[in-house]
Amino acid sequence: MQNGFELIKDDFNPTFLFTWRGIRKENEKYYHNHDFIEIAIILSGQGQYRIDDKIYDVKEGDLLILNPGMKHESLVSNPENPTHEFFIGCTDINFAGMEPNHLDLEQGGPIIHTSPDLRLKLSKICSAMQAEKDVLRPGRYFMLRTYLQQMLLMLIREYAEPIERQEGYSFESVNKKYVVERIIHYFEEHYHEKISLDQIAENMYLSPFYISKIFKSETGDTPIRYLIDIRLDKAKELLETTEFDNVKQIAAKVGYDDAYHFSKLFKKRFGISPSQVKRKG
Repeated sequence: MQNGFELIKDDFNPTFLFTWRGIRKENEKYYHNHDFIEIAIILSGQGQYRIDDKIYDVKEGDLLILNPGMKHESLVSNPENPTHEFFIGCTDINFAGMEPNHLDLEQGGPIIHTSPDLRLKLSKICSAMQAEKDVLRPGRYFMLRTYLQQMLLMLIREYAEPIERQEGYSFESVNKKYVVERIIHYFEEHYHEKISLDQIAENMYLSPFYISKIFKSETGDTPIRYLIDIRLDKAKELLETTEFDNVKQIAAKVGYDDAYHFSKLFKKRFGISPSQVKRKG
């Protein structure tokens, strides 16, 4: 697929048709298609879609691109947790290398499982579009079209333009849950390196106090305690499955320079010393 710069034409000017937001309490009555593009975003819940005679499971954060002629029908799979859906109808979308009035971002099906970051951005656009729709103000159509353009460009950037990750690791502060998810992901990827709360706070442009507060509110634990548990779990796995000459090697593998300190933490967590795990194995 071409990158985003090649895809976007100078005359990028989609036509906005409609939005609809609602909770799916019953199956759609008709298995149908359109002559325009319909974008469906699952804001919450879980359900199913029948698309071109294939059943897809959908859940919060999923995005469906229903191109012209694509038969579809929304189905209720869990009445206790129905889907909260947001639909956008649009036409006159022409990207280079794609069939006119089609949006083809990924191979393998019409459903995109969005990242937490993109999910939050799309949710904000949906809320803004709904608010604009609910209040009759001058220029409402043009505002809605602007939000549509913004959404389409976000999708192109996310899925049509690969971005090489630079050295190091960058964080983006979006909301509490997302911040905590990024910290945990960072811990899981970099547990063997030297990590400090000040370093994380600096990368995220947040204070160490605030990070500790939201992390504990989301996980019940402090960031450093959570990191220690990840390191100790990994150390136990290494002790049980690999061969090392001494405990110091294991300690170094999970980010500890001081083998004695590592052994104390390990025994406190598991009730036995690292060397006893080795003997047991």
